[in-house]
This record gives sequence, C-alpha cells and structure tokens, in this order.
Amino acid sequence: MEEFGISPGQLVAVFWDKSSPEEALKKLVARLQELTGSEGQVFMENVTQLLQSAHKESSFDVILSGVVPGSTSLHSAEVLAEMAWILRPGGCLFLKEPVETAEVNNDKMKTASKLCSALTLSGLVEIKELQREALSPEEVQSVQEHLGYHSDSLRLIHVTGKKPNFEVGSSSQLKLPNKKSSSVKPVVDPAAAKLWTLSANDMEDDSVDLIDSDELLDPEDLKRPDPASLKAPSCGEGKKRKACKNCTCGLAEELEREQSKAQSSQPKSACGNCYLGDAFRCANCPYLGMPAFKPGEQVLLSNSNLQDA
Repeated sequence: MEEFGISPGQLVAVFWDKSSPEEALKKLVARLQELTGSEGQVFMENVTQLLQSAHKESSFDVILSGVVPGSTSLHSAEVLAEMAWILRPGGCLFLKEPVETAEVNNDKMKTASKLCSALTLSGLVEIKELQREALSPEEVQSVQEHLGYHSDSLRLIHVTGKKPNFEVGSSSQLKLPNKKSSSVKPVVDPAAAKLWTLSANDMEDDSVDLIDSDELLDPEDLKRPDPASLKAPSCGEGKKRKACKNCTCGLAEELEREQSKAQSSQPKSACGNCYLGDAFRCANCPYLGMPAFKPGEQVLLSNSNLQDA
C-alpha cells in the first residue's frame, strides 16, 4: 500500500470489475479509508460503468484500477482517457493489468509497451512500470473465465502515471521578442556564406560535376508518339463524334477541319436566299427543287426524294 502514496484528506477512486474478489475489494477499501481519514473519501465503481457515469473533470487525487488482489481487468483507450480526465492536475493513476510478454497477433491483450503507450496517449506523463509478476493459478483461471483468453506468457504488470500540473485546454501566454530585438540582424559567418556561394568561375572547375540533361532521356523518350495513342479512351465515342471539354488530344481540331471542309465543298449562291425555298431561288440556283434548310446546314436527300414521281 505504501507505493500508492495516499495521504489524509485525499479523494480516492477505486475501479473494479467482475473479476475482482469481493472480500479482497472490501479489505482494500477499508485500508484506503484509514489512509484518507475522516477528511478524505474513497469512491468505488465498476470500471464498465465509468464512461456512463460522467464524472466531473479533476474529481480525484488518486485513481486505483485493477489493483484488487486477484483482479484481471483490461483497460481500453477510452477508459484510460476518462481516468486521465477525472484526475486532478498532479494526481496519480495506479493500474494493474495482465499483459503479453511475447508479440502475438491479438487485439484483446496488450503488451507492456503498448499499455504504457496507451497511458501516454491518454494524457498522462511520467509513466513507470512498478512491478511485473507471474499470474497465480486463480488469476490464470480468471483470465480464461472472464476474458476468454489463454496463454503461458501472461504477466501481471503494475504501472503508474501522473497527470500534468495543468488542465486540458488551458493556455499560457508566450513571451515574444520586442521589435527592437527582432530588428537586429543575425551575424553571418563569412566562411559559411562563402561555402554556399556558387560563382560563374566555379562552372569551369573540374571538381564540379554537372549532369547533361540529354543523358537522362532514354531512346524511347526520343521517339515521336502516335497521335492515336494520345487520345483519351472515351474521346470521340458514340455514333456522333464529339470532342470532350478542353480536348487536348487533337479531336476538336480534327472535327473543326472536317466541318470547314464540308462547308467549303457545298455550292455557293450569289443571292444568299437559297435556304428559303424555291419561291426565293433564281432560275440557275444550285438548290433548285430541294427543300428549305437552315443556313450552313448540309442538304441531304433520301432515295425516295430522288425517285421520279
């Protein structure tokens, strides 16, 4: 009990679970009440109810979890973070947990190093391993019954951690240098400045190795690529060829050339009213007898229209 460092007037929390023997828990609490005295208080709670209890921040000076003789409690990352939350600044956590001494692929049981890392991630500092001991036959049976785990390399580890002397979320003002001190330019060592200086004369120095950029190219890089291989897989797909937005493979220019070529191949009219129909066309109009169409539209006649009625 001496390693807990409990003094009169302190608030102590004892967390237990279904693996904790009832008689051993009563003896532990009675001894703690003697140490805290009439001005202190010992609080007991099942560790599985800790996250639902919603204790206030910085409620206890000392927290004991899994320390009941015969207990084989496991502590999740959420439980450790909650314990760190309800500890007062400078308060201590004493924890006992069965760990694996061999590296195994099991998420249920932690190793000693992973347990210490979990305590550090919860916000505690000064993590120390106080003791490591073999499990008693009763504790081995408790691990099998309550945790459903069996291994010959298990050990009980006693670990302690301390909460920093500040609350979570607290802030402190930083002393920044004033303008006068910040305006002073740092002294540069001339030898260091010369070391990192490269002049034009250094290019003619044989000790300076320059890399020819052409040597970085392979023969395959110098070959002219096939324009068809540069097109996107989906570009120009479908019955109607259409270039995609911001086309860079050349299909947009190709379609534009085809359109201009088709327009230039169509016969031109002097009057400009050929698209209106025969009523507005002259006697030698190239579109005479064809239906009306929109300006710029290519006129195509079906076979039925070409047959003599």
